[in-house]
Amino acid sequence: MTQRLNELRRSLLVSLWFMLLTFPIMVIRVNTITGTVRWRWTNLAVIGIGSFFISVVWRYAMQRKAGEAQAVGILSRVGERVGAGTKKIGAVLDIPKVRTRLVGGLLAAAVAYPFLNSMYHTNIMITALTYVVLGLGLNIIIGLGGMLHIGYAAFYAIGAYSYALLNMYFGINFWLALPIGAALAGLFSLLIGLPQLFGIDMRLQQTTVFVYFIMLAVVILTIFVVHRLENSRIGRQWVAMKEDYIACQAMGVSIAKAKLTALGIGAIWGGLVGVIFAARTTFINPASFTVWESVIILSTVVLGGMGSIPGVFVGALVLMLLPEYLRPFAQYRMLIFGALLVTMMVFRPSGFIKKRRKAYTITEAERQSVIKAELEDDGEVEE
Repeated sequence: MTQRLNELRRSLLVSLWFMLLTFPIMVIRVNTITGTVRWRWTNLAVIGIGSFFISVVWRYAMQRKAGEAQAVGILSRVGERVGAGTKKIGAVLDIPKVRTRLVGGLLAAAVAYPFLNSMYHTNIMITALTYVVLGLGLNIIIGLGGMLHIGYAAFYAIGAYSYALLNMYFGINFWLALPIGAALAGLFSLLIGLPQLFGIDMRLQQTTVFVYFIMLAVVILTIFVVHRLENSRIGRQWVAMKEDYIACQAMGVSIAKAKLTALGIGAIWGGLVGVIFAARTTFINPASFTVWESVIILSTVVLGGMGSIPGVFVGALVLMLLPEYLRPFAQYRMLIFGALLVTMMVFRPSGFIKKRRKAYTITEAERQSVIKAELEDDGEVEE
């Protein structure tokens, strides 16, 4: 009881301190034209109550995480249900028939999306899908290869500028520039890693829907290729290199070759999306490819779940859609967004969807076969 009172007292002090810090910004509003001052005391009350409630919940969650909580309350019951539900969902998704139907339903919803929503929402989704592809491309380098890369937007820019220059000076159309931009981005990535529609005129809404389906196709292609790469020989080399650098090298894997392959293949997707970005916006400049673009792309991989394809997909959608749909709270949306990110990193450091490690389950028949073989070997040794 005393501990709870101390925690409440600390939360109260936090709320009072926060009210004091935000008082000049949230309460006092000066109109320089009329020379009047408006006192917004309601804002101060909201901030005090809100910060107190958040502090209480935060402290309780931290205690629960550290194993210090004594009683099981609402939050703990919800957490247990979510954990049990996650295991059940994972088991259900392992059934091929269920997984096929789920993928089919998602594809049907994706195809119908631009026809059921406005052009504004379709444009938002195009941006989100763009970062899905960028995140999956960077996931090859970071999630599988285990190499930190904070300049990925450079390959995004290479693809965009390649289409812009090729179209302006040589008249090369979008479809031809698409593989060229991807190849150029991959080539430049390798160089850095070394030590040394068809003419049809369309209206704006038709063009938006058209670009949406292009991005949807690129997302599906990216997921397919990344999944195949992950399960290929080079993919297993990347994972091994990430897990244990020395052991991987001792097994005969060329670390330099594996790193360059990851850099080259990962950058291809940045160039591919760069071409689409340039064709969509019809105007590009260096300000579109700042270091913050690389940070956002990196965040999609880290928050979604490094090495996890579904995780990167969810991370990109959350990072792109959440700030956009928090526009009604224009003054507070970045504060809300930042608080959600901090909470995520504290309580879910592995990301939204943690990569599931492959495990081989030995059946009873296989176990008996191994035991029988060992017994036969022992018998031969005795003879």
